[in-house]
Amino acid sequence: MLVRCVMCDREEEIPEISPEAKRLRNRPIHTYMCRECHDRISEKTAERIATGRFTFRRTSESSEEQF
Repeated sequence: MLVRCVMCDREEEIPEISPEAKRLRNRPIHTYMCRECHDRISEKTAERIATGRFTFRRTSESSEEQF
């Protein structure tokens, strides 16, 4: 299956039988991100968390009370 990264517009081939290909076929709202972009975003997020100024905005009040 030919897919395009939403961040860098690079086209890649993924196996038709992979779970990711099935997810993209059945739910078009899901988007594909190449491994390089995914790793870059994960690295930047980890750096922001390490600064101590990072806040998770999509949390429920009950989980915030547990901390």
